[in-house]
Amino acid sequence: MQHVRLVILGHGVTMDASSRYWKICRISASQRVRYEHCFVPPAQEFLKQIRNLAPTDTQAVLISHFFAKNSAVDAITRARAGLCLRCYVSEPILRACQKIDNLFSGDKYFTYQDLLPYVLNDDGQTLVIPSRDGKTQLIVNNNGGARTTAYKFFSVKILQTFDADSESKMSLDNWADLQTKQNPALKDFLADFGFKHLSDWALLNRVRVKQLERLSKRDRHLVEVFHAVYRRDRIQQHSKGVKKCPDPSSTQLQEMLNGLRKRDIIIYSTVELMNELKQVVTQLRHYDIWSYREALEIYDPNTGGYNFRADLPANNLNEVDIEQQEILDFLYEQLSLALTDAIEQEISDRISILTKSKNYAIFVQQFLPGLQLYYDHSLSLKDIAPQLGMTSWDQARRVLNPGELLSKVRTLTVQQLLDSVLRKAREKGLTKIPPEPDYLKTLAEYIEAFADDEIFREAAEEIRAGKSRSMDSLYALQLRKYIKQRTQGVRLCPPTLLLK
Repeated sequence: MQHVRLVILGHGVTMDASSRYWKICRISASQRVRYEHCFVPPAQEFLKQIRNLAPTDTQAVLISHFFAKNSAVDAITRARAGLCLRCYVSEPILRACQKIDNLFSGDKYFTYQDLLPYVLNDDGQTLVIPSRDGKTQLIVNNNGGARTTAYKFFSVKILQTFDADSESKMSLDNWADLQTKQNPALKDFLADFGFKHLSDWALLNRVRVKQLERLSKRDRHLVEVFHAVYRRDRIQQHSKGVKKCPDPSSTQLQEMLNGLRKRDIIIYSTVELMNELKQVVTQLRHYDIWSYREALEIYDPNTGGYNFRADLPANNLNEVDIEQQEILDFLYEQLSLALTDAIEQEISDRISILTKSKNYAIFVQQFLPGLQLYYDHSLSLKDIAPQLGMTSWDQARRVLNPGELLSKVRTLTVQQLLDSVLRKAREKGLTKIPPEPDYLKTLAEYIEAFADDEIFREAAEEIRAGKSRSMDSLYALQLRKYIKQRTQGVRLCPPTLLLK
């Protein structure tokens, strides 16, 4: 699933899918992004069972099952709970790699895609549980038997080391983020193929505030003057296509010497200045690349747990979190309503069209039963035709036409969701009436991508799957529920919980 960034209420919000517990991020062959979000049916099915039992605290129940806090929990149940949690932590693993990429930025010899194989090594299929002492990973077979494995999933290691019982524990997201950034293989890669490959001048050019704090006052002045001259000229060099950081020129060095004199630092030659700059670089190369990265939560030796850093703007952070959650809740709620209404309207329209058709009016009563055979029993149109008294596959296709129904439901859902978002934006005074064409076009594209990621791409893949299809998408579930409720004369409620 592609993550869609919507600029709806004045700022970007990452659409974290409700399916985090049953869609896993893993390595792919794609040369563009090198990862993919994969649907994990066993995790989705297990999650449905969990939510039926304890819908208010899904993660806590999954963790309890995974660590077998109830001795009655069998190995397969533990492993399936773990599979859901492995899906969940795959996203912060990916985000951590992207943060590392941004941390180095500028002149470097790797991208976050190069980091993924070291930490995103979960296949999303193998059932795994920790041993009772929590130190070993065990593969679980279909009979519930467990055996040790030499191959270690990093996602499982994150779960093994997560302390869910500590009163001041880190969130699972932040724990996954921290463990990814402290992964030994990843740190070795950065040391061997990333950090050390920066030239002296690239390293000096991208020095961070936390690194500056570790330097002496004199060395800080050296770096600040270097930045004032070298960074200014690098902007012009980048615009001319110069990618590699060149050695400082004589003119630049002389300008730095003049800048240092104004700070009462006297260096007598450009050669001496070059030597002092390289000594600073040596200190930076010895500097732990993680010492200037601080997590949102840090270890408190007094309590033995983790607390939020004291320097965080807690109030602002909470306000942002609350606002973003409100936006997400609004979008998922409106998507649920739009999907429900679209299915109801399009099925009603289809029945009306069949009723008025000269050739197919006789099959009106078979329309809903036919969709049930298609979506409940995963039968092909060829197999459905004789059960409905039809003479051919083509006749069944013309009456049922699940692909056309899906397309029309998608179009109507997107339009209704777009209308809801525009109303919200107008209420908050964030768009004109009528909206600017460019704003409307961009918003429509984002809404369409969001709806496809959450519902329709998976639904379309089901239809294309052929005989091996498994109708488990949110669209298929909602369609089945609507048909069932319609035959009972009860209107279906929106599937908000399915999307959340």
